[in-house]
Amino acid sequence: MKVFKFGGASVKDAVGVRNLAEIVRTQGQNTVVIVSAMGKTTNALEGLVQAYVHQQIESIQSQLDGIRTYHTDIMSELTGDFSHVHQTFAHLENYLKQPVTDFHDEIYDQIVSLGEILSTQIIAAHLTETRLSVHWLDARQLVRTDTTFREGRVDWEVTNRRIKETVTTNGITVTQGFIGQSFDNRTTTLGREGSDYTAAIFAYCLNAESVTIWKDVPGVLNADPKWFDKTVLLDRLTYQDAIELAYYGATVIHPKTIKPLQNKGIPLYVRSFLQPNAPGTVIGNYERHLSIPSFIFKVNQVLISLHPTDFSFIAEDNLSRIFGRFAQAGVKINLMQNTAISFSVVVDNIPDRVATLLALLKQDFRVSYNDGLELITIRYYDQGTIERVLPNKKLLLEQKSRYTAQLVVKDLD
Repeated sequence: MKVFKFGGASVKDAVGVRNLAEIVRTQGQNTVVIVSAMGKTTNALEGLVQAYVHQQIESIQSQLDGIRTYHTDIMSELTGDFSHVHQTFAHLENYLKQPVTDFHDEIYDQIVSLGEILSTQIIAAHLTETRLSVHWLDARQLVRTDTTFREGRVDWEVTNRRIKETVTTNGITVTQGFIGQSFDNRTTTLGREGSDYTAAIFAYCLNAESVTIWKDVPGVLNADPKWFDKTVLLDRLTYQDAIELAYYGATVIHPKTIKPLQNKGIPLYVRSFLQPNAPGTVIGNYERHLSIPSFIFKVNQVLISLHPTDFSFIAEDNLSRIFGRFAQAGVKINLMQNTAISFSVVVDNIPDRVATLLALLKQDFRVSYNDGLELITIRYYDQGTIERVLPNKKLLLEQKSRYTAQLVVKDLD
């Protein structure tokens, strides 16, 4: 049994769906196929969530029509019985007619999760038409989580039992990434870009032979091609290096993906759906670490500095209060640094969450912040690699460990 995961870029149009079908036909017999929402559907559904929460009736209808048209256009170029897709749109339309009664994050999960349902219904219907033996499964019935909406925590015992009882070892199983369900049958999601994590969950529970993530890049590169002209394909990575790169923000792999695979020694392949016969990158239980530096760039960052109002030390009591505020606001820390009487953190600029966080912190601390920043992480750095990324940048904060350097910078332009 293998697990394949296809992201939104790989199924953004009918050509992509047919390409997926060919990869599965030639390389994926007896495979669980995990699929994300098509193209930019998640972004479109997030816009729909905002329109619904604020009851912008005209915007709700126009955005829903746009999402429906996008999927209908793809179906018009494929063959298959797409009746389940139309039923899902009818369910979504009915949900949007109901009054707003839930919290924002719960509403988000009920709406945005349908992107994965739609994509897998289309793909399963098309694969069936190509005479493959296909089983469509609803991941919400298999992946049990708590009620932390938008960041569901997996109940591994229940999830393990359900997946083992349900997934057949014959043919092609098509199911969704990113989504789950709480004990009281409410839809949850596992965090943005969480489909990689879903693939690891299924692989762990099924003791899979391997996991392959199909991307629009040839494998894991030592830097994002958007930032560097001369990137290097990393043909092999240790689990440790992979999880470090993912933790610091490498977008090619979701940060939670590696641990379940490492626990059972399941190799993870990152390969190109544009060149499906190319070897790509393999992540596994190797001893040799990277021999070249890797660069990770996170833009739209906020540097927040805190100072106790009573001039007390940043000690355990203050730190406990600070971390509690971050948990309450649902904000993740990308970097932190403290002195005797100050504490600085760097976070993603998610406007509503950062605004909530700042209001909470101001109850106990003097707060200053800078936005519009960039966080650069260099794994296996030297002084030359640091100097390479600093032209036309103002360095605001620097932090180094034995293998990793992190730089918070602002453009001078």
